[in-house]
Amino acid sequence: MIRRPAALCELPGLVPYAEALELQHRTVAMRQEREVPDTVLVLCHPPVLTLGRNASSSGVLASAEHLAQLGIEVHRVERGGQATYHGPGQLVAYPILDLEDLGLSVVSYVRGLEQVLICACASLGIVASRVEGIPGAFVGKAKIGAIGVRVNRGVSFHGLSLNIDPNLEHYRLIVPCGMADTPVTSAAQVLGRSPGLEAAQSALVNALGEVLGLDFSRS
Repeated sequence: MIRRPAALCELPGLVPYAEALELQHRTVAMRQEREVPDTVLVLCHPPVLTLGRNASSSGVLASAEHLAQLGIEVHRVERGGQATYHGPGQLVAYPILDLEDLGLSVVSYVRGLEQVLICACASLGIVASRVEGIPGAFVGKAKIGAIGVRVNRGVSFHGLSLNIDPNLEHYRLIVPCGMADTPVTSAAQVLGRSPGLEAAQSALVNALGEVLGLDFSRS
């Protein structure tokens, strides 16, 4: 596969969700005007719950008061999907890509993101797979990676998350991705140890480049 030059932006620390969303919006606008190349943001968030544009608020099980006590924000955003948790120990990637330039439909793009998660897990020694009809990556019946995307004028944003060693108790605050009977897992839980965020981030970035045909070497 011939890879297309792309920019990789690995943001340090915990990036507030609103700050990352604003950065996505600015980058999407610049990509639509071809002022920047395809760009992937990789980061971690402080604890936050997000709801897709058509998600029911019943997907959040905790009261506003309890969430405030925990310091967890709630954001309704324009991506698809239901309630999702982000937090420390979870890697998030926001690919901002011109899908037409890459020859991808929305469906093939989502399948590609699933393959990214599967390949990243394989690099960490974890066998993950798809579940028919449910976007994401699973280890057995437990979800280890989630996907929620939006496409505006041909450019993708939002993206995927991969659980490395997050606080899995926080998933009890929501109905994850609208699936009450689907457990959530992490690399640390599967392996019995955390592979470390640095190694996991390298695996995820390599998978993004390999599967989506992106060349980050000049970023």
